[in-house]
Amino acid sequence: MAFDLETAEHPENLRRVAIEPLSRVEGHGKVTLLLDEANHVRQARLHIVEFRGFEKFVQGRPYWEIPVMVQRLCGICPVSHHLAACKALDQVVGARLTPSAEKLRRLMHYGQILQSHALHFFHLASPDLLFGFDSDVARRNIVGLVAEYPDLARQGVLLRKYGQEVIRLTAGKRVHGTGSVPGGVNKNLSRAEREALLKDAYQVIAWSRDAVHLVQRLFEQNLALYEEFGSFRAHGLSLIRADGAMDLYHGGLRARTLDGQTLFDHVDYDHYWDHIFEEVKPWSYMKFPYLRELGPETGWYRVGPLTRVNQCDFIPTPLADKERQAFLAHDGGRPAAATLGTHWARMIEMLHSAETIKDLLHDDDVSGDDLVTQGERQERGVGIIEAPRGTLIHHYRVDENDQVVRANLIVSTTHNNQAMNEAIRAVARKYLDGHELTEGLLNHIEVAIRAFDPCLSCATHAMGKMPLKVELVDAGGRVIGRITRSGDGSCA
Repeated sequence: MAFDLETAEHPENLRRVAIEPLSRVEGHGKVTLLLDEANHVRQARLHIVEFRGFEKFVQGRPYWEIPVMVQRLCGICPVSHHLAACKALDQVVGARLTPSAEKLRRLMHYGQILQSHALHFFHLASPDLLFGFDSDVARRNIVGLVAEYPDLARQGVLLRKYGQEVIRLTAGKRVHGTGSVPGGVNKNLSRAEREALLKDAYQVIAWSRDAVHLVQRLFEQNLALYEEFGSFRAHGLSLIRADGAMDLYHGGLRARTLDGQTLFDHVDYDHYWDHIFEEVKPWSYMKFPYLRELGPETGWYRVGPLTRVNQCDFIPTPLADKERQAFLAHDGGRPAAATLGTHWARMIEMLHSAETIKDLLHDDDVSGDDLVTQGERQERGVGIIEAPRGTLIHHYRVDENDQVVRANLIVSTTHNNQAMNEAIRAVARKYLDGHELTEGLLNHIEVAIRAFDPCLSCATHAMGKMPLKVELVDAGGRVIGRITRSGDGSCA
């Protein structure tokens, strides 16, 4: 029997299952499911129940403070917000970046992509993939990974360390740096710093390629599961370079429909609102963006590694492009439409980032001294960048007193809001109906969310053991089933 899992008629007559809190999401999130008497899932929703308010409290601040302030949105991907804000404020100060400034920003950004992808895959996602979604919770975490796969765990740590070192040398600090400013950057790289990074660059490329092949092997070993788990068809949105190449720092907007047709291409993002609108729903503090051309009902879309690898015409580094072609050709291209295919695409992007870092370190412009420019002052600026989790939009209006009077931020996970809900509904329909509540079942729901690497609580350090309570309540409000996962991973 098929149901509309977004809404349900007469919800007061249905049983409610709540998974709260979700681990590894920014702020507080939960999943609620409504079941009928036959245990069919009638509704499934991801709720983000914390309000942040960055768009309000940056108002009244001088514009030059914004690139440092907005980084506090996130402790894992602060560089993305730092650079998106600077790109917007480049327009406000009328700057056309010098070659040195743009390449140094790119170096900073690709260091960010590298470290973030390494952190997510090796520390958060790989225990599920290597041990199984419903394996022993005491084993399914980073500690278990270190015990059983010490070389792999070590590579993950060193890959992230390398990306963090690239950030430190370009931004001044590993976290919440100050290297980018409106109109350019405030520091370059010395010859000694470039040589120090180049010393390990080729090993980082090799490890990144190994990670791509690891995910490919996991797909080959679990093909039916990986291709159908939480999978759904979706429209896609990403930046694209003028020649169609993947570009994670700059480009025009490209959107393709779920059947592969191009909806718009190479669109100047200065007027992104002509194509993207944000809907509000009463059960979540996170907005629901959609493509104006398709409307709110069917216009929702997916962003991030899976979309970027699918939508670009090629990747402009040879090893990553070769892996992209293999990814798209594998099993008739089915992994390219799978939710868990995001992990494979993420590792391809990590390899691309490693290759790009190596190329930039060989470019003398990153040691140049022409770092900051400005031109004719403007009152508005839009900056869009491809953050690790997807397209990130920063939009500011600045008055004659240099104060920000309006801000609109659409973060990557907001773009993926409806897509995450769709993944949850697919998993709930497949694995919850008629099944006894277990810790492994709860983790299936979290695995679907985790595939998107949602950046909602980047400071969470749960190691797969986040406390979790699920209750089954009948229409009269009586608790008829309960399972609790404690902080040590045990269930009762």
